[in-house]
Amino acid sequence: MPYRSDFPLLVANPALHYLDSAASAQKPKVVLDAIRDFYETSYANPHRGAYSLSSLATARYHSARQRIAEFLGAVDFEALIFTRGTTEALNLLATALSVSNIRSGDEIVVTALEHHSNFVTWQQAALATGARFRICEMTSDGRVDMDMLEGMLNTRTRVVAFGHVSNALGTVNPVSEIVRLVRERSDATIICDGAQGAPHIRVDFDKLGVDAYAFSGHKMGGPMGLGGLVARRKLLERIPPYQFGGDMIEFVEDQSSTWAPLPHKFEAGTPNAAGAVGLAAAVDYLDGIGMERVQAHEKALVALAQSRLEALDGVTTYGPPAAERSGVLSFNVDDVHAHDLATILDSTGVCIRSGHHCAQPLMRRLGVPATARASFYIYNDESDVDALVAGVKQASTLFAGTIAGN
Repeated sequence: MPYRSDFPLLVANPALHYLDSAASAQKPKVVLDAIRDFYETSYANPHRGAYSLSSLATARYHSARQRIAEFLGAVDFEALIFTRGTTEALNLLATALSVSNIRSGDEIVVTALEHHSNFVTWQQAALATGARFRICEMTSDGRVDMDMLEGMLNTRTRVVAFGHVSNALGTVNPVSEIVRLVRERSDATIICDGAQGAPHIRVDFDKLGVDAYAFSGHKMGGPMGLGGLVARRKLLERIPPYQFGGDMIEFVEDQSSTWAPLPHKFEAGTPNAAGAVGLAAAVDYLDGIGMERVQAHEKALVALAQSRLEALDGVTTYGPPAAERSGVLSFNVDDVHAHDLATILDSTGVCIRSGHHCAQPLMRRLGVPATARASFYIYNDESDVDALVAGVKQASTLFAGTIAGN
């Protein structure tokens, strides 16, 4: 895929092998241009001015919302709520549902694969409300244990929250099957963490079956600080606002207030209009490539990397086979701590993530304190795999010599 040339940072650093896109993706020039153009030609505070420049900023902001909703397969674009990202979107839901829907004795179900944003958030909601916090375990190859999930669901289940794709293992969860099980056994609100899904897989929210889908713009080539929540209108109209302030009110009386209609009800304060414009440019860019091609490209690279790393002595990989995961590969090297491995790889121009990946419960189940994680995107190619494997070999040799010398 000849897309590296579209990313200015990578063009300026030709020897860089960026393999940390699960944390944050690099930005194509069209996104940077769109943000700059907004600030140079259309900048004003949306919704607040009667003058033409404010009207132009408002129009571009709302057009961006429509475009992003379309990309996510949501016809009701007013049910797309902009937030700072997936983390805030999930906190919005947990806070609002804790006030309106979760009571002592209810049950909240998450999986052992979750990022802390979709784990701690619900753990704390359970503690605050007196609900029971339940964890569906994973199988030995890093999938949701569907038999266990089926047995956990009941009429007391109020929330089921799970990731579309595991950020630590790359596991692509069977969303439609999870939705079927939940609907058959409870009336729970079904929430999907799409931080690792939306950048890599075609999302069709209206057909997905979940009640809410959270996402982050920066992981899909958009700017930092802008993501969102696309949800069923019925859910959003039922739950209370998450924050209060300007632009989210209808009437403010001395002792009470009423709320503006969607989406404004959940968007207090001055919006990140430039971020929305930048994210709209990012989804245009991804659609120009085709999400099916994006996913196929990542699968090919992660399959190549997995097979080559597994062929090395002392390397352990985690998670399902390459054909059943996104472009994420977590692994460890015998006698080399993941942080040391990342440092050595950095000296060769290879950028990977090391640590628990905000998934400590998952790491405990793997029996390791940390893993190294390489994650691929549209600007990566086989040369990045070559550099990764060469760096791992170098680290293995270096630490083998150190151990022998001791």
